[in-house]
Amino acid sequence: MKLTWEVTRLNLAHTWTIARGSSDYKENVIVQLEHQGITGYGEAAPNVRYNETPDSTIEVLEQSIPLLEGADPWRYVDLGQSIQQLAEGQTAAKAALDIALMDWVAKALKVPYYRFLGLDPATAPITTYSIGLATPEKIAEKVRGAADFPFLKVKASGDRDEEVIGAVRSVTDKPLLVDANEGWHDREEALEKIGWLQSEGVTVMEQPMPAAQLDDIRWLRERVDIPLIADESVKTARDIPALASAFDGINIKVMKSGGLQEALRMVWLARALGMQVMLGCMVETSIAVSAAACLSPLADYADLDGNLLIANDPFEGVQVNHGQLVLNERPGIGVKRRKSQ
Repeated sequence: MKLTWEVTRLNLAHTWTIARGSSDYKENVIVQLEHQGITGYGEAAPNVRYNETPDSTIEVLEQSIPLLEGADPWRYVDLGQSIQQLAEGQTAAKAALDIALMDWVAKALKVPYYRFLGLDPATAPITTYSIGLATPEKIAEKVRGAADFPFLKVKASGDRDEEVIGAVRSVTDKPLLVDANEGWHDREEALEKIGWLQSEGVTVMEQPMPAAQLDDIRWLRERVDIPLIADESVKTARDIPALASAFDGINIKVMKSGGLQEALRMVWLARALGMQVMLGCMVETSIAVSAAACLSPLADYADLDGNLLIANDPFEGVQVNHGQLVLNERPGIGVKRRKSQ
């Protein structure tokens, strides 16, 4: 198999601000895996939270070349496991390789990847639309721009939560998911905040406290009655068992899991432990978002809007109709390059 890649600068439609910082663009790595005239697409969205950069991603891709040369893509399970062993961490690079591999397999079979998994596209959930931190006026503008979405995701900010939620509520009374991005460090404060947020129509809470404070999150869960979803606390399947007593569910991101095969294992393990499943994303093009969307019929919640935050997505794939994820019939993960690219 022949592997090629390119670093692509993705301009954001709006400055993206969360508890950890702000950005106006992202640099992701687009991967192509070619074999027997078929090309599988993959994508890495490096995240500084996990010590990833485009350069570190490329280092892993270079390491994978001897592994891929002469490999049989139909042995994708064994090959996927070998990819996972390439480097410590650096799961975005592994995700790019695994997405491309599974895209190739489904294309070779001439079926959409979700059909390869035996899933019904009609059961795909609605996706939230994320509202990043900004001035109250800008937040209100973003909420108006998301009028077609019935469920919104709002980033918490710690000291500005009342202002942020007030700006959202000045425009809409839609149910909200709030993501604290580990922003609250005191459990009493987190309890008070969640109680207030619930009174404001928040129905789901994501990662209220730092991943290292699992005992505090467990304490918190015993005292709140809306679902707590793990995000930064979980990357791969090995993390899930320890979280079952502290969270109601997990946010599975293909970038964190290291690929579609591991993400699928995470779904089934979470279900076996009685946990809910959310499928999320980073700021990603339609490649990675469409790949994750192929798993969405298995999820309770979807937060797959990363491509909608980009002003210059080079690809097109999964569509969104009034918040509903609409999977297409293209073979593989369902993406193609835009004609203007």
